[in-house]
Amino acid sequence: MINVTILDYGIGNLMSVGRAFEHIGATVKITQDPKVAIEADRLILPGVGAFANAMASLRQAGFVDVIPHIIQKKRPLLGICLGMQMLFDTSEEFGHTEGLGLIPGVVQRLPDTRVDGTPHKLPHINWASLTPSDERTAFSAPIMSGILPGAEFYFIHSFTAYLEDAYRVADTSYGGHRVAGVVQKDLVIGCQFHPEKSGPHGLHFLKNFLAI
Repeated sequence: MINVTILDYGIGNLMSVGRAFEHIGATVKITQDPKVAIEADRLILPGVGAFANAMASLRQAGFVDVIPHIIQKKRPLLGICLGMQMLFDTSEEFGHTEGLGLIPGVVQRLPDTRVDGTPHKLPHINWASLTPSDERTAFSAPIMSGILPGAEFYFIHSFTAYLEDAYRVADTSYGGHRVAGVVQKDLVIGCQFHPEKSGPHGLHFLKNFLAI
């Protein structure tokens, strides 16, 4: 049975994420202890709320120094929603805040208007479909194995990551703007959507993460 460790730094949907992994057969450990986290087989970085507050809480909990060691040990890491955004270099939410720097890129606010200039609501709260970032007819990355283009996942966010195409796996769109849905650099993976709230497709995505 595969072991999954979820970081508890006071921010994130810990229980719902844990239940989703248990549903697909994983053993789940939720921890506030960096010494436990550093031994993780697979690490989950959840997150909701504001980037700066989340990074401060993660640092105070002692996880910022631990996460690079986990990456060096070649253990898979999954960042969910705000947890994905924290994987990048910086965020411009409420000023400039340094992220974990595991994937090159910057987090910025979604545009207030559609591509045609008409206003739309923020945050983006909706089910939205994913398409391959490389514009192929099927997803090529193992994290998306068995998921067809057009599959819908549940999004809730006001900020999005801007990054090189080399690290983009799957995209969605909001108001015609390209939005990074899944990103990956080596064994560091992020999803902007909430897989634990995304029904069968979300569970399939988590199964793929367990298989990496």
